[in-house]
Amino acid sequence: MTTPIYLNLACEDAIHEAVLDKIVLHSNGKYKVLHCYRRGGYGYLRTHIYGWNAAAKVTPFFVLTDLDRNECPVALMKEWLPGERHPQLLFRIAVREVEAWLLADRTNLAKFLSVSQQLIPKDPESISDPKAALIQIAKKSKRREIREDLVPAEGTTVKQGPNYNGQLCDFVLKHWNLREASTRAMSLSQAILRLSELVLAPEALGDDNS
Repeated sequence: MTTPIYLNLACEDAIHEAVLDKIVLHSNGKYKVLHCYRRGGYGYLRTHIYGWNAAAKVTPFFVLTDLDRNECPVALMKEWLPGERHPQLLFRIAVREVEAWLLADRTNLAKFLSVSQQLIPKDPESISDPKAALIQIAKKSKRREIREDLVPAEGTTVKQGPNYNGQLCDFVLKHWNLREASTRAMSLSQAILRLSELVLAPEALGDDNS
């Protein structure tokens, strides 16, 4: 049996972590997660990206953030890491938010939210605010639990319901079809491809493998 490649994850929140875990799981044992760095959203990621780039020469890092309102993924990558990027630092950006990747699996998300599939957009990466779109869809759910967990209560300033992350993490890990979603979300497809292409550098192999 081939020894798996161990890597670290770094991401914005619990949903991003669940998505990365699912992508790694999709590798059928080729990769294993050592640790996930997840504290305080994109600001934490940006602050530590240089350190992870240096550390990637020993242990690969798989970093995921959202494009949000930025112009394009390439420009954001250069802004965060203008110098040379180590090939074992996989820096991927969800267009425009990781929720677009969830919306890309129209069939299973519609079942999970208990809504008509016609409500799920066919081109989620073209949406300016996928998270807001998902919450608007959840408002139409036939399940009270979905509405209460995902949709913020009227009159509040919060942008999501009290168990938004919990419900969507459950969807990702138990129902989300990665292969189906990758056909409608190019940034997801590219993230899967880049991970599949990861090859350890000589300095990461250790003396026993040299």
